[in-house]
Amino acid sequence: MTTEDILLGPNYYAIALQTSIDAVNGCNSREEATLVINETIARLATEISSSRKFVGLDTRLVVLPEYFLTAYPMGESITGWADKACLDMDGPEYEALGRIAQDNDIFLSGNAYEKDPNFPGLYFQTSFIIDPSGDVILRYRRLNSMFAPTPHDVWDKYLDIYGMDGVFPVAKTDIGNLACIASEEILYPEIARSLALRGAEIFLHSSGEVACTEDSPKNIARRARAIENMAYVISSNCAGIRGHDMPENATGGRSAIIDYQGLIVQESGWGDTMTANANLDLNALRSHRARPGMSNYLARQRLEIFADTYAQTGSHPANTLLDKKGEHIIPDRSHFMDRMLDGIKKL
Repeated sequence: MTTEDILLGPNYYAIALQTSIDAVNGCNSREEATLVINETIARLATEISSSRKFVGLDTRLVVLPEYFLTAYPMGESITGWADKACLDMDGPEYEALGRIAQDNDIFLSGNAYEKDPNFPGLYFQTSFIIDPSGDVILRYRRLNSMFAPTPHDVWDKYLDIYGMDGVFPVAKTDIGNLACIASEEILYPEIARSLALRGAEIFLHSSGEVACTEDSPKNIARRARAIENMAYVISSNCAGIRGHDMPENATGGRSAIIDYQGLIVQESGWGDTMTANANLDLNALRSHRARPGMSNYLARQRLEIFADTYAQTGSHPANTLLDKKGEHIIPDRSHFMDRMLDGIKKL
């Protein structure tokens, strides 16, 4: 393969925006929570615009932290959190975020709790990408979650509606093939690998994590995912979470941009900052992937070897939130702990 055979890609800047989160846990109604969410979006409009101007007008991609509009549920029921904090798929929040993407001519990625009209009463943790025209072009629903529903819990019904391309979506855009990984899922190599095999070149990792001076599991994993999949990782952590019972800075810091060889190109410290910004070179990535050699981990992988082991060793069954008629049920938090205990026994 020659250089002429490689599909050339753009050179542009990306920002992992490390911003503070205002929690809605203390809000007593959807109306109160909406005020907090709208104030956050207004603040982000200013932060994103000024950050782009500072970094450069060739900034084409901004990634926001996990659950940046609401923080996460702390004991709320599934129905209670859905009613108070979760977005509608066609809700005004996406319209407002779309205007930010339009105004700044950027692709904007983030993560939110979202209701799906196909599954009333449930919610999914959703990572999304909005393009410069303001349209949502990708939704990825988190597949591994401790106390929240996932597509796997309603697997048969979810596949009937969205298919496998909706489970592992990749957006092929003029800034590269983009895919989302939600927070802790960076620790699950199968998710990143499934996305890479579908063409993903850049993983947009909206995260909420405890970032300390030593490397955390997520710090290690995001570099590993970049190396083994020969992909960029744009990892955006929050700057802290205000307004709930945990210490404000228990979560936050060390957002990073990691290149396709696992090298940290830029990493933030702590606090609200856009210092995790860097140039992405799609030509270099594609040349690296097209090069025969020991380091071409995608081309050298023999996936069929592992298929039987995975098929026979599932520790967490599908469809635990579907009844015998194939309709979904609304669980309480004990359901998720029971399933985890069952998985431990199986392993």
